[in-house]
Amino acid sequence: MEDKPYTSPVEEKPESAGITVTIETTTTPNSGKKFGHTRQNDSVSSTFSQASAISTSSTNSEKPLIVNEKRLTYQSTCPTIVDLEAQTEEDEYKQKPLGRVRYTILTIYRRLFTVAFMGNAIAFIIMMIKGAHPMDLVNAAAVNIAVCGLCRQPLVINALFLIFGSIPRSAPIRIRRLACKIFHFGGVHSGTGVASVVWYIGFAAVFTYNYTPSVINTTVLTFVWAVLGFLLSIVIVAYPTFRMRLHDYFELTHRFANWIILVLFWILLILLGKQQADLGNFLLHLPAFWIIIVLTLATIHPWLLLRKIPVKPEALSPHAIRLHFSHTEVVFGQGISVAKHPLKDWHSFACFTDKFDTPDTKFSCIVSKVGDWTKSTINDQPTHLWKRGVPTYGFGYVLRMFPKIIVVTTGSGIGPCLSFIEDANRPDMRVIWQTKSPLKTYGQRTLDLVHRMDNNPVILDTSITGRVDMLPIVLRLFKEFNAEAVCCISNPMMTKKIVHGCEMRGIPAYGPIFDS
Repeated sequence: MEDKPYTSPVEEKPESAGITVTIETTTTPNSGKKFGHTRQNDSVSSTFSQASAISTSSTNSEKPLIVNEKRLTYQSTCPTIVDLEAQTEEDEYKQKPLGRVRYTILTIYRRLFTVAFMGNAIAFIIMMIKGAHPMDLVNAAAVNIAVCGLCRQPLVINALFLIFGSIPRSAPIRIRRLACKIFHFGGVHSGTGVASVVWYIGFAAVFTYNYTPSVINTTVLTFVWAVLGFLLSIVIVAYPTFRMRLHDYFELTHRFANWIILVLFWILLILLGKQQADLGNFLLHLPAFWIIIVLTLATIHPWLLLRKIPVKPEALSPHAIRLHFSHTEVVFGQGISVAKHPLKDWHSFACFTDKFDTPDTKFSCIVSKVGDWTKSTINDQPTHLWKRGVPTYGFGYVLRMFPKIIVVTTGSGIGPCLSFIEDANRPDMRVIWQTKSPLKTYGQRTLDLVHRMDNNPVILDTSITGRVDMLPIVLRLFKEFNAEAVCCISNPMMTKKIVHGCEMRGIPAYGPIFDS
């Protein structure tokens, strides 16, 4: 991609500024099927039927889209607006037998969780039947806690994405499809997390059963059950329903309980060692001791990089804001975590380069109004935020192993998608973006960046079209473009609908998961 100062396409082609895309609404004759749903506009019901994407400019004389009898107009300074693409053709893709079970119930995330947990459960049962030594149970619990924690360590995450994302496009499609599922490693995180609780319950039960009253034993027993209590609290708040409804409590409990467990576990190991003849020799030969050292360093590392950084806010609309940063460099597929207070309300955002339109800053992210934190960020624009750790790769990075993809997004999901514009090795792509009043909400420059991804994007303005079913559009473009995969970044419901709908038809499809 050419690296040059930002120049708006409107400036390059001034004659295209201020064009009017006219949409006439009239019922398509002989159309027995309907697409989308009904939306009231000026007391007129607009039911959208079969249509094709249109591109217009000041020199384009193509016929306007015909959908019902009332004329609507859409003003924009963007030289190319793709307004609506829909179809009523029969689904040409045969759905896989048991596809719904495989892709909606037995997801990769759940399979990884099952393997991680069941492997531990079988080993636990065998050891308990044979009569496990308490320290063997401690070691097993420590191993699982370490794996669980390392699955959330930024350096480990980056290493996993770099390894799996290095698979060449010449590799068999089956290998690439599986490698792209690396972002489901949260299943290992959850599986080993729950398994660690099982192992630790076994240790607590055995230690309590063999308990003999003494000052040191009573102290150890107190710490044993205190650690178990905090482990259980983490598992409870991590339950998806609790996490979604009370996310702030989940985050705070997860963070502080982890720190407390680390401290208590250190004290517990030392107390257990004091019951031995040689404390130093006991710890040096105890696997849990070395594991807890690694886990402690992994936990501290991101916080050693805690900094308060300057932010340049750019208000796009009352619904969205673009935050510009210059404290570090990011590359394709990376995101950062930011907060207004270092001990609470951390939020992660995918980032994209500023070099094409804002060369005085390095990268930025788009924040839309979807919660209290984002609402306050838009209303009270920050000039400084806290950051921790290093920029971390997200699921979009691995999609570079496909030569052609379809990118599907809604609303502010376009922000993470814009990360593609920086990658010189990015796949060819078609973009489908459904949002309300894109020009008014996200601004001309955002639309210009979208055109860098796809010079003829499909932009569905819901203020005109209403919300439409995007899956038929995706299937049609996938076939016409001869793509190999679909990338969807949207809300959980839409992401699951697109991803599962494609996968059940044998189309590789990927989207962020929300239960890891």
